[in-house]
Amino acid sequence: MVRRLLKNNFTEVFSMKYLAAAIAAGLAALAASWGNGKVISKTIEGIARQPESANNLRSTMFIGVGLIEAVPILAIVIGFLILFL
Repeated sequence: MVRRLLKNNFTEVFSMKYLAAAIAAGLAALAASWGNGKVISKTIEGIARQPESANNLRSTMFIGVGLIEAVPILAIVIGFLILFL
């Protein structure tokens, strides 16, 4: 029965794959932008409180932003896997 349903609704299955890939990439981008905003705002607050530690805070911020940006990259890879496999 499942094969018959998939055979009749084959275009719906493909459209769901596209929708799943778009949702995965979109939500990951949304979460990463929110996370980057939080990290950068807290870094600016810390630099405003203690200007002498600006170099340490800035280098830590760049590491954090890089780790946060890894999430949407992985989501795009997962989206491509959904689409092409």
